[in-house]
Amino acid sequence: MAFGRSSLGSSATGGGGQRPLSDINVTPLVDVMLVLLVIFIITAPLMASSIKLDLPQTDAGQPNDAPKFVSLAVDAAGKVFLNDQPVTDEELAARLEKAAVDSKDTEVQLRADQTVPYGKVVALMGIANKAGLSRIGFVTEAAEAPGKPR
Repeated sequence: MAFGRSSLGSSATGGGGQRPLSDINVTPLVDVMLVLLVIFIITAPLMASSIKLDLPQTDAGQPNDAPKFVSLAVDAAGKVFLNDQPVTDEELAARLEKAAVDSKDTEVQLRADQTVPYGKVVALMGIANKAGLSRIGFVTEAAEAPGKPR
């Protein structure tokens, strides 16, 4: 590669010598820029959480508090159980209202037999919602893999 004038063709008569190489190869520049971009994309989220703070202490709400929930079950016969104790619809409403007064974040974990009519499940959801408990979770069992015995 010649970067200057070639001595072979640079006679006084101006014979056909090589021209100087003046093109810039952009490929390595693009490669380096893409690598830097990837590095910044990966490290940017890590930089945001690296702020060191000395936070004040409090006893108000600890993040390791166990979430509060009540278990609501309906068997195949349509009987309703709250925390494994049979209840009527009126008792259920009163006890759910008491749970809502204790904590608005209380979750209702609803377990219903497959044969229970949809209307009964919706009615129980309505009782819970009317009592002030809007967090309702449906508890199910994992489906068995084909070929595995119980």
